[in-house]
Amino acid sequence: MTNKADVIVVGGGVIGASVAYQLARRGRKVILTEKHDHASGASGSCDTGIFLQSKNAGINLRLALASSELFKGLREELDRDIEYHVKGGMILIETAAELKIMEDFVARQKRTGLQVEIIDRKEASRMQRGLAEHLVAATYSPQDGGVNPIELNLGFAKAARKLGAEILLETEVTGFIMNGGRVEGIETARGPIYAPVVVNAAGAWAPIIGEMAGLHLPIKPRRGQIMITEPVAPYIARGMLSASYIVAKFNADKLKESKSRAVQLGVGLSLSQTQKGNILIGATREFVGYDVRNTHEGIQAILKNAIRLVPGLGSIHIIRTMGGVRPYTPDGLPLVGYVNNLEGYFMSAGHEGDGIALSPVTGKIVADMIVDGKTFMDVSALDPNRFAL
Repeated sequence: MTNKADVIVVGGGVIGASVAYQLARRGRKVILTEKHDHASGASGSCDTGIFLQSKNAGINLRLALASSELFKGLREELDRDIEYHVKGGMILIETAAELKIMEDFVARQKRTGLQVEIIDRKEASRMQRGLAEHLVAATYSPQDGGVNPIELNLGFAKAARKLGAEILLETEVTGFIMNGGRVEGIETARGPIYAPVVVNAAGAWAPIIGEMAGLHLPIKPRRGQIMITEPVAPYIARGMLSASYIVAKFNADKLKESKSRAVQLGVGLSLSQTQKGNILIGATREFVGYDVRNTHEGIQAILKNAIRLVPGLGSIHIIRTMGGVRPYTPDGLPLVGYVNNLEGYFMSAGHEGDGIALSPVTGKIVADMIVDGKTFMDVSALDPNRFAL
């Protein structure tokens, strides 16, 4: 283990690994530290979907569109089969009220540049068999896709290592090395590491890393529970979400006002199928701290909701469940950039459920900003200093 680098990246999930890879590509000496292992957090407890149409119009969607372009060449670039595919995706709409909301949502997305439209139930059923009869409509985008998140995480990490990055797994950060108003490195359980720039890419654990440097980051862990079925023949033709998933994602404060327990749990349909045939059924959005355990209540609510929307799922066996925590921020946008009044401290966390989809572009943006002091698009909306840190 060396103890000096140009940049230290804290966090070995998909965001941290992407940042390390892009910085190594730009010729920087990088040391990445991870308390456990790659994909041990949200990157290893999520579904496969890369949904562009779940992104709010504006900077979030522009990031997703840019990231989708980078995904196209990643398999060859990383020399790893990340199981990336683009088969399109749908958001299921159940009521006239949801339809009105989604009509506005889609119109704004179109203006941002997404290929998306609202289709009637008949057309939706042609694209996906087994949909419930009560559905009113659906949105459809041919640009939605999927990836194996664990392979993606490992792909970034191994490519970074080939380019000279040093990756220290099972290495817990215990503090920061400070000199006045600047960061000069980190303390770890394996000894100190020095660098003029430290990137906090610790996802839902970013606030804990922030506190070590005296920062109060507005990132909260938000649990998602998911079920995984036995392998079956191709059934989910394209990724699916429900309009209630969109509501849960962008209206966290309103969920607790509902009298419905399922709504309070943030239950919304999320369906995808892996190359091996397993169907991933989700998900909840719960504020329960760092508790990643599955609950009977949560799993029951997810299953009930999924079968109500896609009844055929009821005949497929569930073989296991998993839970993880997403890094939620109050405005739904990640914190990306240098922290004022703490020279050398760079944030790259708070992507909530968008980490997989935005990992390629996030790595590029962070590397651009650290190496060149600027990047290819306006990311001022992601400035961490928009919050009182």
